[in-house]
Amino acid sequence: MLCSQMMKVINEECPNITRIYNIGKSAQGNKMYAMEISDNPGEHELGEPEFRYTAGLHGNEVLGRELLLLLMQFLCKEYNDDNPRVRRLVDGVRIHLVPSLNPDAYELAFEMGSEMGNWALGHWTEEGYDIFQNFPDLNSIFWGAEDRGWVPRIVPNHHIPIPENFLNGSVATETKAIIAWMERTPFVLGANLQGGEKIVVYPFDMQRPPRSTSLDSRTADESMFRWLAMTYAHSHLTMTETYHGSCHTDDITGGPGRMNDFSYLHTNCFEISIFLGCDKFPHESELPLEWENNREALLAFIEQVHRGIKGVVRDTNGTVIANATISVEGVKHDVKTASTGDYWRLLNPGEYRVTARAEGYSPQTRLCMVGYETGATSCSFTLTRSNWDRIRQIMEQSGRRPYLRVPPKPGVPKPTNAGGTNKGPDTVPDPQTARKRRLQQMRIRRMQLQKMRASRTTTVATTTTTTTTTATHHHHRVFNTDHRLMVRLLVRAGKFAHHRTW
Repeated sequence: MLCSQMMKVINEECPNITRIYNIGKSAQGNKMYAMEISDNPGEHELGEPEFRYTAGLHGNEVLGRELLLLLMQFLCKEYNDDNPRVRRLVDGVRIHLVPSLNPDAYELAFEMGSEMGNWALGHWTEEGYDIFQNFPDLNSIFWGAEDRGWVPRIVPNHHIPIPENFLNGSVATETKAIIAWMERTPFVLGANLQGGEKIVVYPFDMQRPPRSTSLDSRTADESMFRWLAMTYAHSHLTMTETYHGSCHTDDITGGPGRMNDFSYLHTNCFEISIFLGCDKFPHESELPLEWENNREALLAFIEQVHRGIKGVVRDTNGTVIANATISVEGVKHDVKTASTGDYWRLLNPGEYRVTARAEGYSPQTRLCMVGYETGATSCSFTLTRSNWDRIRQIMEQSGRRPYLRVPPKPGVPKPTNAGGTNKGPDTVPDPQTARKRRLQQMRIRRMQLQKMRASRTTTVATTTTTTTTTATHHHHRVFNTDHRLMVRLLVRAGKFAHHRTW
């Protein structure tokens, strides 16, 4: 039975919790079908995380495809049978399952049958691309900025933009569809199922170049990724057997443009690769055993989406804030809120200082505790508006020129107002010229006072004794009055700090 036909049957059995949609088309026009399993299919519920399993990146690795079809059947049946664990999963997580991301290559490999006939047949797309390593190389951008000390001041440590010229280059049709799907859905956790090995791989897949100032290729969430990988491996019935030998002479190798690294650096989603075994195209009779080996691991990994903290970022009016940044002290990788204002941050148990930031708002920091019990810790934020919006408005009205806090330099034109016209002189007066003018006026006033004193002294000398005595007192009073006037002038000119009594 074809993949789409099987999914249609499951949808008819459980229409209340399933929805079929396609994330895009392949190079040959085949639809890339996805099955959504949720208590409210087709709707993102506030506070409910989104999870994804994908398979079939390489068309000849079919075990992952078959396991996801079996997982759909299992969740549908057990939900209808009121299995409490499955009920919690479906009611608390929006699950997306994509069995075949490379449908063209699967059709080619299926015609040949078992992979033993040709190991590589169906590995690439119709256009000749390996989808898993066909994503933008954001690692080089991030590490280069990190070496220069540009992170996070110039280059962010999360949601790194895709280079503008990427989509014009060698990109598979399927890769473009997957990227668009990743960007429009706020996934928190995911895994891609592959074959050819039995191992779990997590970011960074690409090795840091030797010329870098740091040879550390680990992510800021190394401990969290190790936990996720161990959760699947230890829940698998045979993956952690004592002896493990590589299926080939060479082990898994990393390189640029890997899907897991892109997911971590461009979106909120933590994604790992699960290699299910050496046999890429097992016989149909082996599927029941493989299902038993992987069933518990598949369920346990989905449950990890609730590990850490979650919450909603709102303003003081209760309006949700989209694209707010959530930062955890000590972990140099942030996440963003969805369009509905909610967020999820995967964290191991511990105490964390968490800060929410948004443009136009003052940041808020909270202490959030992650325990060992099942379920994410609620850690919501209410942000208050800052004055930056008003400041930006004023800056725009003044031609984006800042207002000066000190007197401008001589000869600098005065800023124009909102109407584009100047008020007052065309230039700001020179402070030195103004000071010289004040000193000149003060000297003229001093000369006038001296002439007045000389004139009154001559008058006093020609009078009688009685008159002289009276005039002498009058002259003393005039002198004090004139001196106080001089002091005021000097104070205005900046010569005295305060008035002195004579």
